[in-house]
Amino acid sequence: MKLRSGYLLLTFFVLLLSSNLQARSNRDTLRVLFVGNSYTYYNNLIQMVSLISDSLDTKLICTKSTVGGTNLGEHWNELKGLKSKTLIQNGSYDIVVFHDHSMRPIEAPDSLLYYGGLLCELIKSKKARPFIYNTWSREKTPETQGVINSAYSRLAKQCGASRVSVGDCWQELLKRSPQAVLYHSDGSHPSPLGTFLVALSFVKAITGKLPSNLPTVFNYFDKDGETFRIMQVSKEEIVLCNQVVHSIINQAQ
Repeated sequence: MKLRSGYLLLTFFVLLLSSNLQARSNRDTLRVLFVGNSYTYYNNLIQMVSLISDSLDTKLICTKSTVGGTNLGEHWNELKGLKSKTLIQNGSYDIVVFHDHSMRPIEAPDSLLYYGGLLCELIKSKKARPFIYNTWSREKTPETQGVINSAYSRLAKQCGASRVSVGDCWQELLKRSPQAVLYHSDGSHPSPLGTFLVALSFVKAITGKLPSNLPTVFNYFDKDGETFRIMQVSKEEIVLCNQVVHSIINQAQ
């Protein structure tokens, strides 16, 4: 009798494990291309987006096309060795995220609208969805956030794209926690915490969800299978960032 009970218990656990593995293998995946500059590659943003999505029903598989200081015109014309248009045309992506140089919405909004519009048309022609990465103001000029938002909002309306209000998330978090360090020491680029907030914003915008539990340490595998740490955040920071993102970001339709 004990032997039979043990066999039944073992069978139950095998079936449960098989069911969990099958569920994970059957979950949706989305291929996401990020087109941008250092605001994307600082602190391994695309790896963070992928890691955060690991425990969700939708896994985000992310790649990037970035060069520091690049604007959308340079992406469109494939300068600086970029191949952004080629990647969009040939990459079979589900989503393409893009942003302009941080100062272009303020200094050259017409250029943002023009090249952003061209990119949106190309993205849609390949049956992918354009997501606009609405960036943040410089640390010393928070009053410019409204101008940045206005330019990206015009672009989103012009081409029917989804706008991810990352800049508003930054302002909201700093309102709730003024001592939070979202900026790198240069007052422009994101700190690790800033990148964590950006990553959460994109996961929420794309999937409509955030994981109920997140680790405080995020490790990634290199090409040789070795792990390396890309970020560490506190439990308090995770709670705060989750609250902010849920209050600002809605799932893109």
